[in-house]
Amino acid sequence: MNKVLITGGTGCIGAATTHALMTGDVDEVVIATRSGSEGLLKLWFPESLDSRITLVQCDISDETQTRELVRVHRPTRIIHLSALQSPDCDAYPVRGMEVNVGGVLHLLQAAELSEGLERFVLASSAAVYGPRSLYPGSTVKESDTMAPPNLYGVWKLAAEQLARQFQLRTGVPTVCLRLNTTYGKGRERGKTAAPTMAIKTVAHGHIAGKAIPFRMPYCGRENYHYVGDVGAHFAACALDEFTGFGAFNIRGKTVEVETFLGLVREVATGMGMPAAVDLGIAEDAQPTIFVCDLDDSAIQDAFPGVPHTSLEHGIRMSLEAFSLDRPSHGSA
Repeated sequence: MNKVLITGGTGCIGAATTHALMTGDVDEVVIATRSGSEGLLKLWFPESLDSRITLVQCDISDETQTRELVRVHRPTRIIHLSALQSPDCDAYPVRGMEVNVGGVLHLLQAAELSEGLERFVLASSAAVYGPRSLYPGSTVKESDTMAPPNLYGVWKLAAEQLARQFQLRTGVPTVCLRLNTTYGKGRERGKTAAPTMAIKTVAHGHIAGKAIPFRMPYCGRENYHYVGDVGAHFAACALDEFTGFGAFNIRGKTVEVETFLGLVREVATGMGMPAAVDLGIAEDAQPTIFVCDLDDSAIQDAFPGVPHTSLEHGIRMSLEAFSLDRPSHGSA
């Protein structure tokens, strides 16, 4: 029996991961969330949740709650997605450490006491790397130097090392996935939510019958992952065959922010929305601090079925999803 426990399963990536799991060999998915509500699952299950999904309330920064969560549900697979994102880590560093390090530690300690666990998957980040100038190669590989540019990256690197030690102690196959910029429906929080907000603004402008200006707050090269692909990566890493420990860059595409906006403009025009496009880069935009040009060959070797949606198709699917919205006051 495959019973998957997901922390943060009602967030953007969690909802996409849950949807992807439903196509695999899964008997039950237990979603732990602080609120206990459906959250963004509604985006992927608009009619009703799959009967295999169970929602439970739990704050993973609370050691007692986390231990009880794992003891009661006894999962065979754990996917840990719950985290405080970049802006909040900078604004509330102690809380960021409690969630992004303490929460991981609590979950790993509980998992170590649980019988029957066959896989642990952790959401990490490209924020574990340093600035692009630190890497002379054409791509950035998993074996390259770690030099986090902010507290979020520091906490993610610490979480990876906790997961590595867990695997060494228990022998449970453990995977860490390093994400960069996820875009698509539901991705509206965090420093790298801006590409999604650009797409959403165009869709809402089309609904409103007028262009709504949007300016990207940063510039430079950025590595993009379509949200459906990200969910599929986590599902594959939880269910497919794997042994040992691995930290992998997920599959994506690196382009200039300006190029991404050009693709949004091109796709929107092809969908009959040219009058709704007013996109650009802010005059005071600063270069993005996160590394780009992620090498994704290792994940393809370890999990050859993980998908890679083209930017054009991912943008189109995102525009279609946001076109179903009915924003208030004609704004994004």
